[in-house]
Amino acid sequence: MIRKTMMTRSAGMLAVGAFALAAAAVWAQNATAPSGATVSPVPTPSVPAVTMDAGAPPQTPAANDPQAQLVRQGEYLARAADCAACHTAPKGKPFAGGLPIASPIGTIYSTNITPDKDTGIGSYSLEDFDRAVRHGIAKNGSTLYPAMPYTSYAKVRPADVKALYAYFMNGVQPVAQANKATDIPWPMSMRWPLSIWRKMFAPAVVADTASTDNDPISRGRYLVEGLGHCSACHTPRGVALQEKALTDDSTAFLSGGVVDNFLAKNLRGDVTDGLGNWSEGDITAFLKGGRNDHSAAFGGMSDVVQHSTQYMSDDDLTAIAKYLKTLKAVDPNAKALAYDDTVAKALRAGSDKSNGALTFLDNCAACHRSTGKGYTQTFPTLALSSTVNSADPTSLIHIVLRGAEMPWTKSAPTHYAMPGFDDRLTDQDVADVLTFVRSSWGNKAPAVTASQVAKVRKDVGAAPQLQR
Repeated sequence: MIRKTMMTRSAGMLAVGAFALAAAAVWAQNATAPSGATVSPVPTPSVPAVTMDAGAPPQTPAANDPQAQLVRQGEYLARAADCAACHTAPKGKPFAGGLPIASPIGTIYSTNITPDKDTGIGSYSLEDFDRAVRHGIAKNGSTLYPAMPYTSYAKVRPADVKALYAYFMNGVQPVAQANKATDIPWPMSMRWPLSIWRKMFAPAVVADTASTDNDPISRGRYLVEGLGHCSACHTPRGVALQEKALTDDSTAFLSGGVVDNFLAKNLRGDVTDGLGNWSEGDITAFLKGGRNDHSAAFGGMSDVVQHSTQYMSDDDLTAIAKYLKTLKAVDPNAKALAYDDTVAKALRAGSDKSNGALTFLDNCAACHRSTGKGYTQTFPTLALSSTVNSADPTSLIHIVLRGAEMPWTKSAPTHYAMPGFDDRLTDQDVADVLTFVRSSWGNKAPAVTASQVAKVRKDVGAAPQLQR
């Protein structure tokens, strides 16, 4: 993720920058649970539970009750916003908080957003709820850590905020669970510098206007820029750790960023490392099932698919795909890659004796094949893969060291996983095999160095490298 980048200012700005780092380093992980965390699934009731008393047990509404319909809408929006990912701890109760989120200067814990009046948000008015979600201001007036992605939620319409409020107040079971204090030491734990950051970088909130949801591209933009808060992970950060762009006014928007030691890939129209070669159908299949003919979800995106996007309607997933396909490439002059079978022939003939080739044959070829094409929607292709051809190899290093798992989804229930090789391959082995993969079958990506592998090995807590 974005780490220690701000300590070069004057003394006065240094203090503000340091405090902002506490928020922004955490905020940068807001779209998903930390790597390795298993988020407890949030039950989807067949008939939303509604009661006007947030502290009382939910009651079953009539099917045509307007309040029940509002709650049902709010439940869907909460899925689209992936609220469970951060507000449900491993093996914890839904939305009761307590998920640890690490930053370089300490740990914060997600808060209880169930309607419990003592420990949750049961005493929040709609206005209180709106100020927290879209403005980043807590009920007591302090600025929230931007782990709450209010820079994106500022674009959520008030009508949808009302539906979310109805769901959290009337469709979620209250849980009495006190919030945990942060592990951030004073003075970094002071909140007032966050208000400066918020005023500098948080956009103005939108008003209820005539809905453009009938236009799929407009609907897709609304979901991507707002509820989906995709830019929180997929957009690079500036010197104050702010997203470089919150809309498509700049090609920095959704051009890729490193989050929790994974590269959240370029979602723009680039033909090498973006979605230039993905069709609308490829995108919707990926969001619904966590895999397509080009790739499979891993890291934090696996959680997003498993707990959020697989539950979205086909119309909304199509709208997202249509919008993403409108995004221009960062490098419009890049040429599409073409498959080259030279390496495949050399591997079959046994003529390539390099460490990269031999390491690939010993550890990778059984699943990804000597052709680099893998097995469709089972073991992802490496040939011409946009992940493989990304300039930043962080994700590839992370996956080789620690392994990865596809999400469990209704449309693609078979669960595949790749083991980690951190206790089997040295840093040089990993560098060599990834350099081999990134230069084979038509791939054209920069070489990987042992020092890059060593850094990721340390950052992800992988096993020490094997001593030979």
